Amino acid sequence: MFEAIITLSVAVLLVGGATFSLLAAIGIVRFPDLYTRMHAASKAGTVGSGLLLLAAGLHSLDVAILFRALAGFFFFVLTAPISAHLLAKAAHQAGYRLAKQSVIDQLPQKEEPRRH
Repeated sequence: MFEAIITLSVAVLLVGGATFSLLAAIGIVRFPDLYTRMHAASKAGTVGSGLLLLAAGLHSLDVAILFRALAGFFFFVLTAPISAHLLAKAAHQAGYRLAKQSVIDQLPQKEEPRRH
C-alpha cells in the first residue's frame, strides 16, 4: 500500500511538473515581448522544475535525497522571482520596450541628460 501511494504521488508530481514546464516553453515561444516571456519562464518554469525535483526526491525513497530535493525546491522558489525581477528591470533600463498589447508601463523611463 505504501509503495502504491509513493508511486501515485511521484506520477502526479511528474505529470504536473512536465505540464508546467511545457506551458513555460509554450509561453516563451508565443508571448510577444521579453517581459511576458520572462514571466512565463520564471513562474511556470519554477513550478515545473520544482515539482520534477520533488518527484525525483520522493522516488529515491531516501530521506537524505528527499531533503536535498526539498532544499532545491525552496531555493528555486526563493531565487527565481528575484532574479527575473532584476533581469526585467535591467532590460527596461537598457531600453527594451513593452509589446503593443501591454496596457501600462509602471517603471519610469530614464531621462536623457540635457545638453547645453
